Amino acid sequence: MKKLNVILVYNKEENKILMCKRKKEPYKGKFNLVGGKVEPGEDKLHAAYRELKEETGITENDIKLTNIMNFQYIMQNMELEVYVGKLDKEIKLVEEVNKLYWIDKNENFFDIEKFAGEGNIGHMIQQAGIYKNQLF
Repeated sequence: MKKLNVILVYNKEENKILMCKRKKEPYKGKFNLVGGKVEPGEDKLHAAYRELKEETGITENDIKLTNIMNFQYIMQNMELEVYVGKLDKEIKLVEEVNKLYWIDKNENFFDIEKFAGEGNIGHMIQQAGIYKNQLF
């Protein structure tokens, strides 16, 4: 089964969420959470930190990630792991491929014209909000 991760990163004030604008399909031109592939045999949490560092420059020293949910897509033979964390300081972001943006947390993340994932990002953000006292 193919494994992927996405990382929901809040800024220090918890009022913005880090997103990238996709340059390729799927979801070309839409905002998405950062993340990527989990390599075969790779520890899942290690993979999340690795992808976060590769795509943004954010390291384990800057954020504590927690796995809050996984989605299993049976027909695609794929699992998507969702991690959440909050930065404890301002970070200079380093873009890898996709341009990075801080999006206001009150944005309508269910808008499928603007955001990737058919509404899943909105659901992930809602869940993170419900459990934020346990996460941060």
